[in-house]
Amino acid sequence: MMTNLFSVFDPSTTILNLSLNWLSTFLGLFLIPASFWLLPNRFQMVWNKILLTLHNEFKTLLGPSGHNGSTLMFISLFSLIMFNNFLGLFPYIFTSTSHLTLTLALAFPLWLSFMLYGWINHTQHMFAHLVPQGTPAVLMPFMVCIETISNVIRPGTLAVRLTANMIAGHLLMTLLGNTGPMSANYLILSLILTTQIALLVLESAVAIIQSYVFAVLSTLYSSEVN
Repeated sequence: MMTNLFSVFDPSTTILNLSLNWLSTFLGLFLIPASFWLLPNRFQMVWNKILLTLHNEFKTLLGPSGHNGSTLMFISLFSLIMFNNFLGLFPYIFTSTSHLTLTLALAFPLWLSFMLYGWINHTQHMFAHLVPQGTPAVLMPFMVCIETISNVIRPGTLAVRLTANMIAGHLLMTLLGNTGPMSANYLILSLILTTQIALLVLESAVAIIQSYVFAVLSTLYSSEVN
């Protein structure tokens, strides 16, 4: 049962031993109509408003070191993750953000670049960051170990948080989807259908929230090394 349940996350479409499922990562770009890029419309105005709000928030989080190039990187990260989270809610579309292959590939290079930049350009600040202000001298060695471990596991926590949230919602929807057709009682069937719709709405909110959390935490990690 568990094997069949988790098989919904397995890549299955292959041609010449090359998996085509990961192409769904860029499927969102092809689904955007050409009129979005050419003519102003209501959807474009709403999306631009969202991007402007994110730009202002990320610029505030980055502080004096923040500029348009930095915020563009994190806004692009937010957009990529959100598109993939939403696409995973559609039938027969591979959910790439439910795999550590993608989430860790996004989190680890960002974290590594932040750490290298910080230790090369702001070495004293990075050493000072390992010992919080006001720490007793006896606890300093322990605080250095704790802060070091906290910094090292950051890409893992970023990747696992996104992956776990996407997997949990999809597993619930799969369980309800498999239970519904086997039920002969119309009352139970209608209850399952209502729960499925509510869960779909909840997963849509989770898709936005998790992409926002991933981008905000990446922004905060970047601001700490400046």
